[in-house]
Amino acid sequence: MFFSGERDENVKKLIKSLSAALTAVCGLLMTAVTVLSGQMPEQFSVVEGSCLHLDGAVSVQETIGSNGESAEVAALNAGSTYTANLKLFGLFPVKQVTVRVVEQEMVIPCGTPFGIKMFTDGVLVVGMSDVDTAAGAFNPAKSAGIKTGDVIVSIDDTTVTSTDQVAKLVEMSEGKAMTFHIRRDNIAFDVQFTPAKSVNENRWKAGLWVRDSSAGIGTLTFYRPGYNVFAGLGHAVCDVDTGETLPLATGEIVPARIYSIVRGQSGQPGELRGGFESGTLGRLTVNGETGIYGTLSQIPVNNDPVPVAMKQQVKTGDAQVLTTLDGVTPQLYDIRIDQVHYNDSSPTRNMVIEITDPELLEQAGGIVQGMSGSPILQDGRLVGAVTHVFVNDPTKGFAIFAENMLKTCENVKQENAA
Repeated sequence: MFFSGERDENVKKLIKSLSAALTAVCGLLMTAVTVLSGQMPEQFSVVEGSCLHLDGAVSVQETIGSNGESAEVAALNAGSTYTANLKLFGLFPVKQVTVRVVEQEMVIPCGTPFGIKMFTDGVLVVGMSDVDTAAGAFNPAKSAGIKTGDVIVSIDDTTVTSTDQVAKLVEMSEGKAMTFHIRRDNIAFDVQFTPAKSVNENRWKAGLWVRDSSAGIGTLTFYRPGYNVFAGLGHAVCDVDTGETLPLATGEIVPARIYSIVRGQSGQPGELRGGFESGTLGRLTVNGETGIYGTLSQIPVNNDPVPVAMKQQVKTGDAQVLTTLDGVTPQLYDIRIDQVHYNDSSPTRNMVIEITDPELLEQAGGIVQGMSGSPILQDGRLVGAVTHVFVNDPTKGFAIFAENMLKTCENVKQENAA
């Protein structure tokens, strides 16, 4: 009886240990499923004739229709959609996603420097400045509720397009109440205020600093042959003071040449230094979150076309970046893709990349300003473009999926067709 009781007690301890271990494993699995679900987008795209495949422990079960019958997805034509169930280890449901079937897009990777000239749609408020009046310092615009980052669209029903025009209209008011039509975060509203008389300058002032244009140098990512639509930068052109995306009214891209490089160091991002050249490359029509886009009037480079990778085709490992460090001719340099993020919450920071090419590291120290938009190639496909540098480590930075840029490019093509 003694041995039987001792054995029963050991069995109980074993069962208790196994139960605790099973609970811990279930907890880990639930955590893993929750994390993976957050990392997966709501939608994937696949090229017609292929199936959705994800590397790692997540398997794909593809279905069509409300009944959930098994799908022969490889036979679907472009424009079709279907549902895919993602499962961890093929057992534990992670997420249900929509899959779009698309045509294989071919583009010309560029890597060439280009100049950007753009004029804003309205004028952007970039700062505030008190007006010294007879009664003391006062800021009429700030008191009326105008904020840095606001866009002034019109004044008293007069559309404004330049900083000089704003100053002239304020001066002509002679201190009478004015109505500013403002756009803030895509919301339009009117603000009424009365300018103040500056005793120092003897003129009427609003207490605003405004900007109506921007210029700079970036890298052209690709263009679509047949449509002459281009994509560049991989991120929006933003105001240097406010960080706000500049609202585009008109703009153009022009040829540019790189003359020198300021090497990047930890805490001090470097830059490509260059200048605009004569002529025009094309018309700028979109300044958006994923880059700048427009139509070409002349072809910037005669490279061979390559297919655009879907995000699930991008993998960690070796790749190359096409960029220009001197003159106008791009070269390929070795990099490594360290991380790939499918989630759409940050459409310009889909990959973490690291420069490994000795020549690029020697000349530039890594990623520098002006390289934004430099195309990234892997396994014969265009997978993305450089967007940001890590300030504390210029050998590393972020990159955007080429698929994200292609989506905006498609909208530009449709607008041109219309």
